[in-house]
Amino acid sequence: MNWLDHLPILPVVLPLIAGIVLLVLRGRSLAVQRGVSLAAALALIPLAIALVQTAADGTHLVYQLGNWVAPYGIVLVVDRLAAWMLLTTALLAVFALLYAIRGSDTQGRHFHVLFQLQLFGLNGAFLTGDLFNLFVFFEILLLASYGLLLHGGGRQQVKAGLHFVVINLVGSTLFLFAVGTLYGATGTLNMADLAVKLAATPPDNLALVQSAGLLLFAVFALKAALLPLYLWLPAAYAHTSAPVAALFAIMTKVGAYSILRVYTLMFGDTAGPVANLLDPWLAPLALATLTLGMLGVVASTTLRQQAAYLVVASIGSLLLAFGLGSPDAIAAGLYYLPHSVFAAAALFLLADSISRARGEFADRFESGPEMPGARVLGGLFFAAAVAIAGLPPLSGFLGKFMLLKAALDSPLMPWVWSIVLVTGLLSMIALARSGSLLFYRTHSPHDAASLTPPSMAALAPVGGLLLLVAGLVIWAGPLSDYAHATATQLLQPQQYIEAVLSAAPRPPEGRAPAWGTPAGSPLLGSDPSAASGGVPLAGAKP
Repeated sequence: MNWLDHLPILPVVLPLIAGIVLLVLRGRSLAVQRGVSLAAALALIPLAIALVQTAADGTHLVYQLGNWVAPYGIVLVVDRLAAWMLLTTALLAVFALLYAIRGSDTQGRHFHVLFQLQLFGLNGAFLTGDLFNLFVFFEILLLASYGLLLHGGGRQQVKAGLHFVVINLVGSTLFLFAVGTLYGATGTLNMADLAVKLAATPPDNLALVQSAGLLLFAVFALKAALLPLYLWLPAAYAHTSAPVAALFAIMTKVGAYSILRVYTLMFGDTAGPVANLLDPWLAPLALATLTLGMLGVVASTTLRQQAAYLVVASIGSLLLAFGLGSPDAIAAGLYYLPHSVFAAAALFLLADSISRARGEFADRFESGPEMPGARVLGGLFFAAAVAIAGLPPLSGFLGKFMLLKAALDSPLMPWVWSIVLVTGLLSMIALARSGSLLFYRTHSPHDAASLTPPSMAALAPVGGLLLLVAGLVIWAGPLSDYAHATATQLLQPQQYIEAVLSAAPRPPEGRAPAWGTPAGSPLLGSDPSAASGGVPLAGAKP
């Protein structure tokens, strides 16, 4: 057995170890802490790429902690979706950290420790195979986010942070209620095992299970900032530091990921009496979120606030794709997801550089002094605006085109087309107005010395994120193929269930390891229910 056998757990272990090392080194020079943190973040990229390549052929990597088999032990599962989320997070983290080490990390204590713990929680949430550990990783990433949100202090940060903490504590309590209810009804929290047992829900437990499922949806909707649970986000994202806001661009996607994972695996087409639990709710709420989020974009008074509302609008577009439920629609959402993350993160970082360059006018939408480096900042703002508004030739246009095409066969087609197109027009108008106020309606500065010109160290991460957006177009063919394959895999949960429940313990040294088994593995033998405690696997004959 070698270190490659442990590849699925490395994205979780690496940031955890880095966080512990950074805590030990807290008295050392900041340069050492920056080096350790950046090295750990960079190392996540090749790990994520390796997992994407491994999962691309449909393989499910099942890692059993302590060598305890499912559903009794803790499992980490890598499939196409988990690998996709890990790679998106790793790329985002590097550019957010590169921006932070130019000075933002000096505004408070333990920035790099909290940053690594945030990555630990994010990666764990994407990899875990059971609901209780999803709750645990949610709490880890939320605890780290509390510290990052308040990093540097400030009255507005503390006020926004207090709202963020209180609302998420309520969400955590509801999460525990939902998990406890499901455990009481089924006797398991392993998601693959839950998928089997929920499909055989007896009539007297049906209302209880449905209530727990909808309560889980409320929790994930809160994390994703879905209407009407999005009010915490604009203030929190607008008043925290730029690199933290950039990293937080992936936070709402954790809620969206959880909705997609749980409700295709546990409450999907094969879930019997609790099948398709969210069909009446998800798409309409996503349309409403997209609409109100875009109205917030139009009404924003600062660029950071506008970027925060654009995150709300993007979650509406993303969950609309997931809510339509077809393979093409889910694929559109998966392609759009990294685009929305990178574009929003770039705008948060750019807003900070613009704020510094405008002095006392900061990023407010009002006539201010002509900025030093206005041409470079204006060019980056134009590229970010084109990306976020979904204009060709960037990936936002392709993602929305895929979504509109997928909606042609949906009963909601008139609503989807009208709202997506109108909100796209509103985003163009709002961003054009913002650019005009920031870059064209200017006057000569009274005190040019008070204006801070942008540095290459600050602009390089912005440019890097925008290059990632461009890369989504350059490699649109293979990436959209991967997204379609991921959507198809999600809508066929039997493969995930069999891989988890039939995974054998790792053998002793000197023998070939077994991370998991493909669909139809002979390890299930003639009785596929044996791995799930005697309950037949969904779609399998008892």
